[in-house]
Amino acid sequence: MAEDTGIAGLGAAEIAARVRGGELSAADVAEATLAAVERVDPGLNAFCTVDAPGLRAAAADLDRRRRAGGPLGALAGVPIGVKDLLFTAGLRTAAGSPAYADFVPDVDDVAVARARAAGALVVGKTNVPELGYSGTSDNPLFGPTRNPWDRQLDSGGSSAGSAAAVAAGLVPVSLGSDAAGSIRLPAAFCGVVGVKPTMGLVPLYPGCRSARHPGLSSFEPLEHVGPIARTVADAALLLSVIAGPDPRDRFSLPADPGSLLDLDAPVAGLRVAVTRDYGYAEVDPAVLRVFDAAVARFETELGCVVEEVVPTWPDPGPQLWPLVAGVSDLAGMRELLEPHASAVSPHLLEMVRTEWRLSDFTTACRVRQEVTESMHALLSEHDLLLSPAAAVLPFGAGLMGPPDGPQDWTPFALPMNLTGQPAATVPAGWTDGGLPVGLQVAGRRFEDGLVLRACHAFEQVAPWAARYRVLDREAAGLPC
Repeated sequence: MAEDTGIAGLGAAEIAARVRGGELSAADVAEATLAAVERVDPGLNAFCTVDAPGLRAAAADLDRRRRAGGPLGALAGVPIGVKDLLFTAGLRTAAGSPAYADFVPDVDDVAVARARAAGALVVGKTNVPELGYSGTSDNPLFGPTRNPWDRQLDSGGSSAGSAAAVAAGLVPVSLGSDAAGSIRLPAAFCGVVGVKPTMGLVPLYPGCRSARHPGLSSFEPLEHVGPIARTVADAALLLSVIAGPDPRDRFSLPADPGSLLDLDAPVAGLRVAVTRDYGYAEVDPAVLRVFDAAVARFETELGCVVEEVVPTWPDPGPQLWPLVAGVSDLAGMRELLEPHASAVSPHLLEMVRTEWRLSDFTTACRVRQEVTESMHALLSEHDLLLSPAAAVLPFGAGLMGPPDGPQDWTPFALPMNLTGQPAATVPAGWTDGGLPVGLQVAGRRFEDGLVLRACHAFEQVAPWAARYRVLDREAAGLPC
């Protein structure tokens, strides 16, 4: 491999600018990335499949086009991870399940195809819990993904490997998906930026939209694809590339990429609602201490009008599994998973074997309506809603949840999947023990640009980039 000169850890926008300007070759970026993955990832397990030949071939093709004077995209030469639920043509999509251990799609998912067309270099597939049906990282094929801040801890899920790879500096951006917090929760645990856009802003296909693949076609009315990055600007850049309609996705919406990149408009005077617990969540005091300090900066440093609120919607947590089961192909999944039952994740097997009643689903749908109506009323009087991103700090790798503390440790994420509104997680700060805490910033449907602006503004007054210095240098193989 070529000598790594510190390329690993650079941001996406910086890499793309240097590659377009000829200061960096895509080949050098590819080799630096592979060197960092080889050194660091055995201790993390962020990538379950690395496509070194494909990465090198794509980099060589990009360099040829640059030498020939051809157009280069917004992500020229940017190494990217792809969550192992999103389809990648010619590259295994195992989804952490023995049922798909050898599945190789013949087509890219829409977001993957758009990222490649913009010049992104796919490094490989990032680890997920089995079929994405968990808020943690463990799966029967590849095991758990460990947290870059403490490798005894979990990275969160289900976009586990995507968040860990970004936090460790292996890639500057990665693609994730989120049906009940699966972008925002691992972003919080790993101290990175995770964006769940408005439902339909980023189309999905075939993932979640094709009946041919039970388990990989789940969550259709809940799922969102979005970016994970180390800065808001890089997240906005990737989102601007993958957003926009596609006729194969019946939920897809038009997009204005320009509004997603207009990050510097002022946020002073915004009406910001704040909730520490939604009125029903149990939250770790260590999380609340960091959250409260972050919220104060919106008022004192950003000039927002901050008001503490108590949302009126019912706790939708008890409806999560009925909602998920109701949009899953249970018959197809039973046929798919039963031959592998001895190896399938127990909670997943329990879901597909449960004899659900129609009233389970209709009750869940009614609660979804109540949450949506209450959220609309709240945001008709406020521009943004701030909350913690997760109720707990990262816990032990391989566990299904914290051994002590609240049973529902993900209460803040689900409402935004039920409503389809945009929500992002950004680092709120770090505990005295050095663990990251996430801040969730949610906005009205279609106001993704405002959510990104608010996150960017907070990033400017509470910068977190310096926190990654040691991780960057480790990933780059340099002395700390």
